[in-house]
Amino acid sequence: MEERIEKAIQDIYPDDFAWCYGCGRLNKEGHHLRTGWQGDKTVTIFTPESKYMGIPGFIYGGLIASLMDCHGSGSAALALHRKNGNEIGDGSVPPRFVTASLQMDFLKPTPQDVPLKAVGTVEEIHPKRWKVHTEITANDVLCARGEVVLVVMPDTFVK
Repeated sequence: MEERIEKAIQDIYPDDFAWCYGCGRLNKEGHHLRTGWQGDKTVTIFTPESKYMGIPGFIYGGLIASLMDCHGSGSAALALHRKNGNEIGDGSVPPRFVTASLQMDFLKPTPQDVPLKAVGTVEEIHPKRWKVHTEITANDVLCARGEVVLVVMPDTFVK
């Protein structure tokens, strides 16, 4: 049985900020990545479609980078939301983040047709700047590792 994220931060993003190709629930063409808590770690689980093939049997690296990027953004939002005394489903609006940097290492080819699991450890480096250390596995094999530095979305992003 495939693991599932029951409560995801992306489920409660305001509609104006729910359009990301990776994690926006309102983007009909997107991946609909969902990030939630698993103990003190953050988790995103995603099974990519075969159209994301790099070579037969394996996923292309850009999708892995997208997974790490959106997992990082969701993780930072979860952490700051909790730091502010809130939890998913309590009616509060979570913060939104944008990526300042993404650094990753591809360690093994990532197989297709299996669930990918991104597990993150969140580190606050400033009240408006967070770092998420992430490992992505397929069938319990570590395929990629990296870190995403994120900043709270500036007001200039709002129309």
